Amino acid sequence: MASAYDVVAVGNAIIDILQAVPDALLAEENITKGAMTLIDEARADHLTARFKDAVVAAGGSAANTVTGIASFGGKTAYLGKVADDELGLRFTREFRAAGVAFNTPPRPLPPGTARSLIAVTTDGQRSMNTYLGASTLLDVQDIDADLVRAGNVLFLEGYLFDRDEAKAAFVRAAEIAKAASRKVALTLSDTFCVERHRASFRQLVSGHVDILFSNESEILNLYETSDLGAAIETARQACPIVIVTRSEHGSVIAARADTFNVAAAPVAKVVDSTGAGDQYAAGFLYGYANARPLPECGALASLAAAEVISHMGPRPETSLRELAANAGL
Repeated sequence: MASAYDVVAVGNAIIDILQAVPDALLAEENITKGAMTLIDEARADHLTARFKDAVVAAGGSAANTVTGIASFGGKTAYLGKVADDELGLRFTREFRAAGVAFNTPPRPLPPGTARSLIAVTTDGQRSMNTYLGASTLLDVQDIDADLVRAGNVLFLEGYLFDRDEAKAAFVRAAEIAKAASRKVALTLSDTFCVERHRASFRQLVSGHVDILFSNESEILNLYETSDLGAAIETARQACPIVIVTRSEHGSVIAARADTFNVAAAPVAKVVDSTGAGDQYAAGFLYGYANARPLPECGALASLAAAEVISHMGPRPETSLRELAANAGL
């Protein structure tokens, strides 16, 4: 069956609330720099009140990725849960405006739509404080089997492993995709997420995943080693394509028999690293779904990551399709 979409993604539907802050605020609020910390609604309300000059945008890791693919001109769809509230309506409106098919029904309150309070320091580091709310209540009944089968690639967000209901939906979507001979991609999402679910991730990678996205710390944590080369070799034996992002040092794409080192695309100034990994995945998956060679997929990925870290917010502000054309990609 021909695919109607380049990528169908399953993830936490979250509203991102980004605030530029001094490092002193992180210490004052006991925020772990560079990490994602799960918080309750009371803590979310407290930080929302402190983030008075915030940039607000529909987000979530896999959701950011599909908007990036759409910016390249790709066709994408998204499965994620929002509540029937103002933030949920905003999420739906923004994603449809970005050209992403999003039709998962909202659920009644409570809880409300998820939000991530992201403190961005002057060095571009983002420290996320995430209230998962309705996003974790995605369950097996929300997985549209026909939609999953209609995607060339199914893209899964590791953060969904934090609740059993969402984890079951996640696994079910992967099973549907594999049965339909579609490719399955997984992002490990966060080092702390890997620590919480290491055994499950290893099992999933070795049995269901065709493309694994991680950063350096995540893959080292997954395989409990300090040797990056050893971690990549272990992952290569379990998964056909393994991708490790290394910030300004570029990225490594390890296929079964080949390894490609991809340079980071130049950027004048890192303003906000929020969404860098998400947009890297967007560039790679757009290229992969359109049968581009792996080095070209990596170049598209680096271009997308460079665009998003040049401004506040997790989604492209410039057409990635135009940037790619200007770069000869």
